[in-house]
Amino acid sequence: MKKILFFVALLATAFTAQAQEAEPQGDWTETKVEFVPHLFLQLQGGASYTLGEASFKDLISPAAQIALGYQFNPWLGLRLQVSGWESKGGWPAGYAFDNVQSPGDAYTYKWNYVAPGLDLKLSLTNLIGGWNPDRFFNLGIILGGAANIGFGNDEAQDIAWFRGMNHPYTMAQNYKSDYYLEYLWDGTKVRPVGRMGIDMDFRISDRVGINLEANANVLSDKYNSKKAENPDWYFNALLGVKVALGKTVERTVIEHKAPVVIPDPEPDPEPEKPVIIKKPTMRTEIFYAIRETIAVGVEEQKLNELIKFLKENPSTKVSVTGYADAGTGNPKINEMYASQRAANVAKALVDAGIAESRITVDSKGDTVQPFAENDKNRVTIAIAAE
Repeated sequence: MKKILFFVALLATAFTAQAQEAEPQGDWTETKVEFVPHLFLQLQGGASYTLGEASFKDLISPAAQIALGYQFNPWLGLRLQVSGWESKGGWPAGYAFDNVQSPGDAYTYKWNYVAPGLDLKLSLTNLIGGWNPDRFFNLGIILGGAANIGFGNDEAQDIAWFRGMNHPYTMAQNYKSDYYLEYLWDGTKVRPVGRMGIDMDFRISDRVGINLEANANVLSDKYNSKKAENPDWYFNALLGVKVALGKTVERTVIEHKAPVVIPDPEPDPEPEKPVIIKKPTMRTEIFYAIRETIAVGVEEQKLNELIKFLKENPSTKVSVTGYADAGTGNPKINEMYASQRAANVAKALVDAGIAESRITVDSKGDTVQPFAENDKNRVTIAIAAE
């Protein structure tokens, strides 16, 4: 047994060597390959040998098998199979009955059977050497069981009748020999079967392959109507086709681009800094006492500085807006004060030589309060700009 296991392992690994590829250079493509679980169908035919006393060639009979299975992963599968056809029994040529030499021909008889069962399929090649969907040959083992349903045992019945063995125990009582039909059975007989074997697949395509199978089937004594005090055996050698009922492999092509080395670009010349020309502006706030409309004291100095700025920058224009505080008076009176304050500033500018076309005059009364402090809103605000 150790030698057989060593041979199986050696045969499985013989087909797993993969050539090492050099590291790809430049642009290259890679094919990503993934196993796809799938159903499969097997149709097989061949020969069966039933272990017995007759010569080997006289106990060979036809056999067939059909199976539907599911491949869970690259190394494990399960199948429902129905095998059967014919088994044989007999005696070697020249064996004597009742001390009378038989004719030169062997005595053989046959019967039919069908054996539905369940098998576990293990791929040794994929389990030991890894899965390769393009591998031509895969070796596996089969372990399973079945129910052997025997029928059509008429030829053994005829031999028993011809030899005067009307009762199945007659020969046992007379001769006590393993060669007689001591356990003759009739009708339909069901017996449990244990089976093991080897499985060889030869790949044609991803979905189709040629399958060669050899299995040994062991069942209880009396299968061949004889008493041998040990289990009976029959062996099947089957050749057929295995077809996957669906996709078995998913192939995805991945393109790899060699990294492109781009030299660092030369830095762009620094742009010339734009020349920012500041346009002259000036804001002047002239405050007044209550009910006053003429700038006095410090406020008059502010007005003179505005006049000076406008003369030094003849392209500028000035907007003059008068305000009144909302905390005193009423809107009508406050509008009068605000207008008068703006008009007096504008008149001072014109009197100082500033052209009227450069001056815009406006009044907000007490509708707009530019400052949070009430008294500061008695003010004229002049803004000069181009």
